Amino acid sequence: MAEAPLFDTLTIVGPGLIGSSLLRRARQTGTLARHLIAADCSPDVLNRVRELDIADEVTASLTEAAAKSDAVILCIPTGAIRPAATKILPFMQPGSILSDVASVRSTLGPDISAFLPDGVSYVPAHPMAGTEYSGPDAGFATLFEDRWTLLVPPEGTAPEAISLMKRFWQRCGARTRQITDQYHDQVCAMVSHLPHLLAFTICDTADRLSADLRGDVLEYAASGFRDFTRIAASDPTMWRDIFLTNRDVLLATFERFEKDAHLMVEAIRNGDSEAITERIQRGRRIRQSLLDNRQA
Repeated sequence: MAEAPLFDTLTIVGPGLIGSSLLRRARQTGTLARHLIAADCSPDVLNRVRELDIADEVTASLTEAAAKSDAVILCIPTGAIRPAATKILPFMQPGSILSDVASVRSTLGPDISAFLPDGVSYVPAHPMAGTEYSGPDAGFATLFEDRWTLLVPPEGTAPEAISLMKRFWQRCGARTRQITDQYHDQVCAMVSHLPHLLAFTICDTADRLSADLRGDVLEYAASGFRDFTRIAASDPTMWRDIFLTNRDVLLATFERFEKDAHLMVEAIRNGDSEAITERIQRGRRIRQSLLDNRQA
C-alpha cells in the first residue's frame, strides 16, 4: 500500500535547484504532499514551473500561499530568509510548519522563533546536496538520494514537528541528523563555504593573468583545474549572502587553512619530501573517507 502524503498542501518558495528538486520528488512519489504550490516573485520562473508541470499551482503571493499550506519551505538566498519568514508567518495556520534550506544558520533560529504565531513550528533543514546550476530547470528528483540533510530546529520546537520534517527528508531519499545552529555553521564553513571561496578566488586569479597566459590557462585547463573550479559557476547572490552571513566562522576557518597552506609551502621551499608526502597522503585518506561514506 502506498504511503499517504505527509502534508495536504506544501508551498515551495523559490523553485530553483533545491526547490524544484523537492517539487519533482513530490510529483514522482506522491508521498510528500497532495497539493503543490510554487511561489516566486519572478513571472519568468513561475511560467517555467507551469511549463515543466512540477506544481499544481503557481503564485507570486507568498502570503496567500502560506495561508492555505500545511508546510512552507523557503528555498531562497540566505539573506532573504528572515524578511520572507516575518512576512508570511502572520498568515500561517495553527498546526503548520515553516522551514527553509539556508546554508548558514547564524541567529535565524532564535530570530524567526520570536515571530512564530501560536501553533506554528519552525523546523529548518539544510540538504547537503547541490550542483553549480540554478533555476527551475536545474532540479531533479534524485538530488537528495543518500545525501545528508541537517535538521537545525530552534530550542523548544515541538518534537512532532521535527519528526514530521525528518520523515519528509527521508522520503526525499536523504539521510538525516539533528544538530545545533552553531555547529552547523562550523561544519559548513569547512565542507562548503571555504571550498567555494577558494574556487571563486582561483578563477579570479586566473582572470587577472596577462592576456596571453590567461588564454592559454583556459585553453589548456587540465582536469585538476576543471574539477576545482566547477563550483565557481554557482549563483553569485546566494554565495555573497552565505559569505557575509557566516563571515566570522568562515574567516576563522580560512585562517586555519592559511596556516596549513603555509606549512605546505614551507615544506616545498625547504625540500622536505617527507612532510610533503605526509600531507598528500592525509588528503588521499580524506578523499577515500568520502568515497567510503558515499558522499563523493
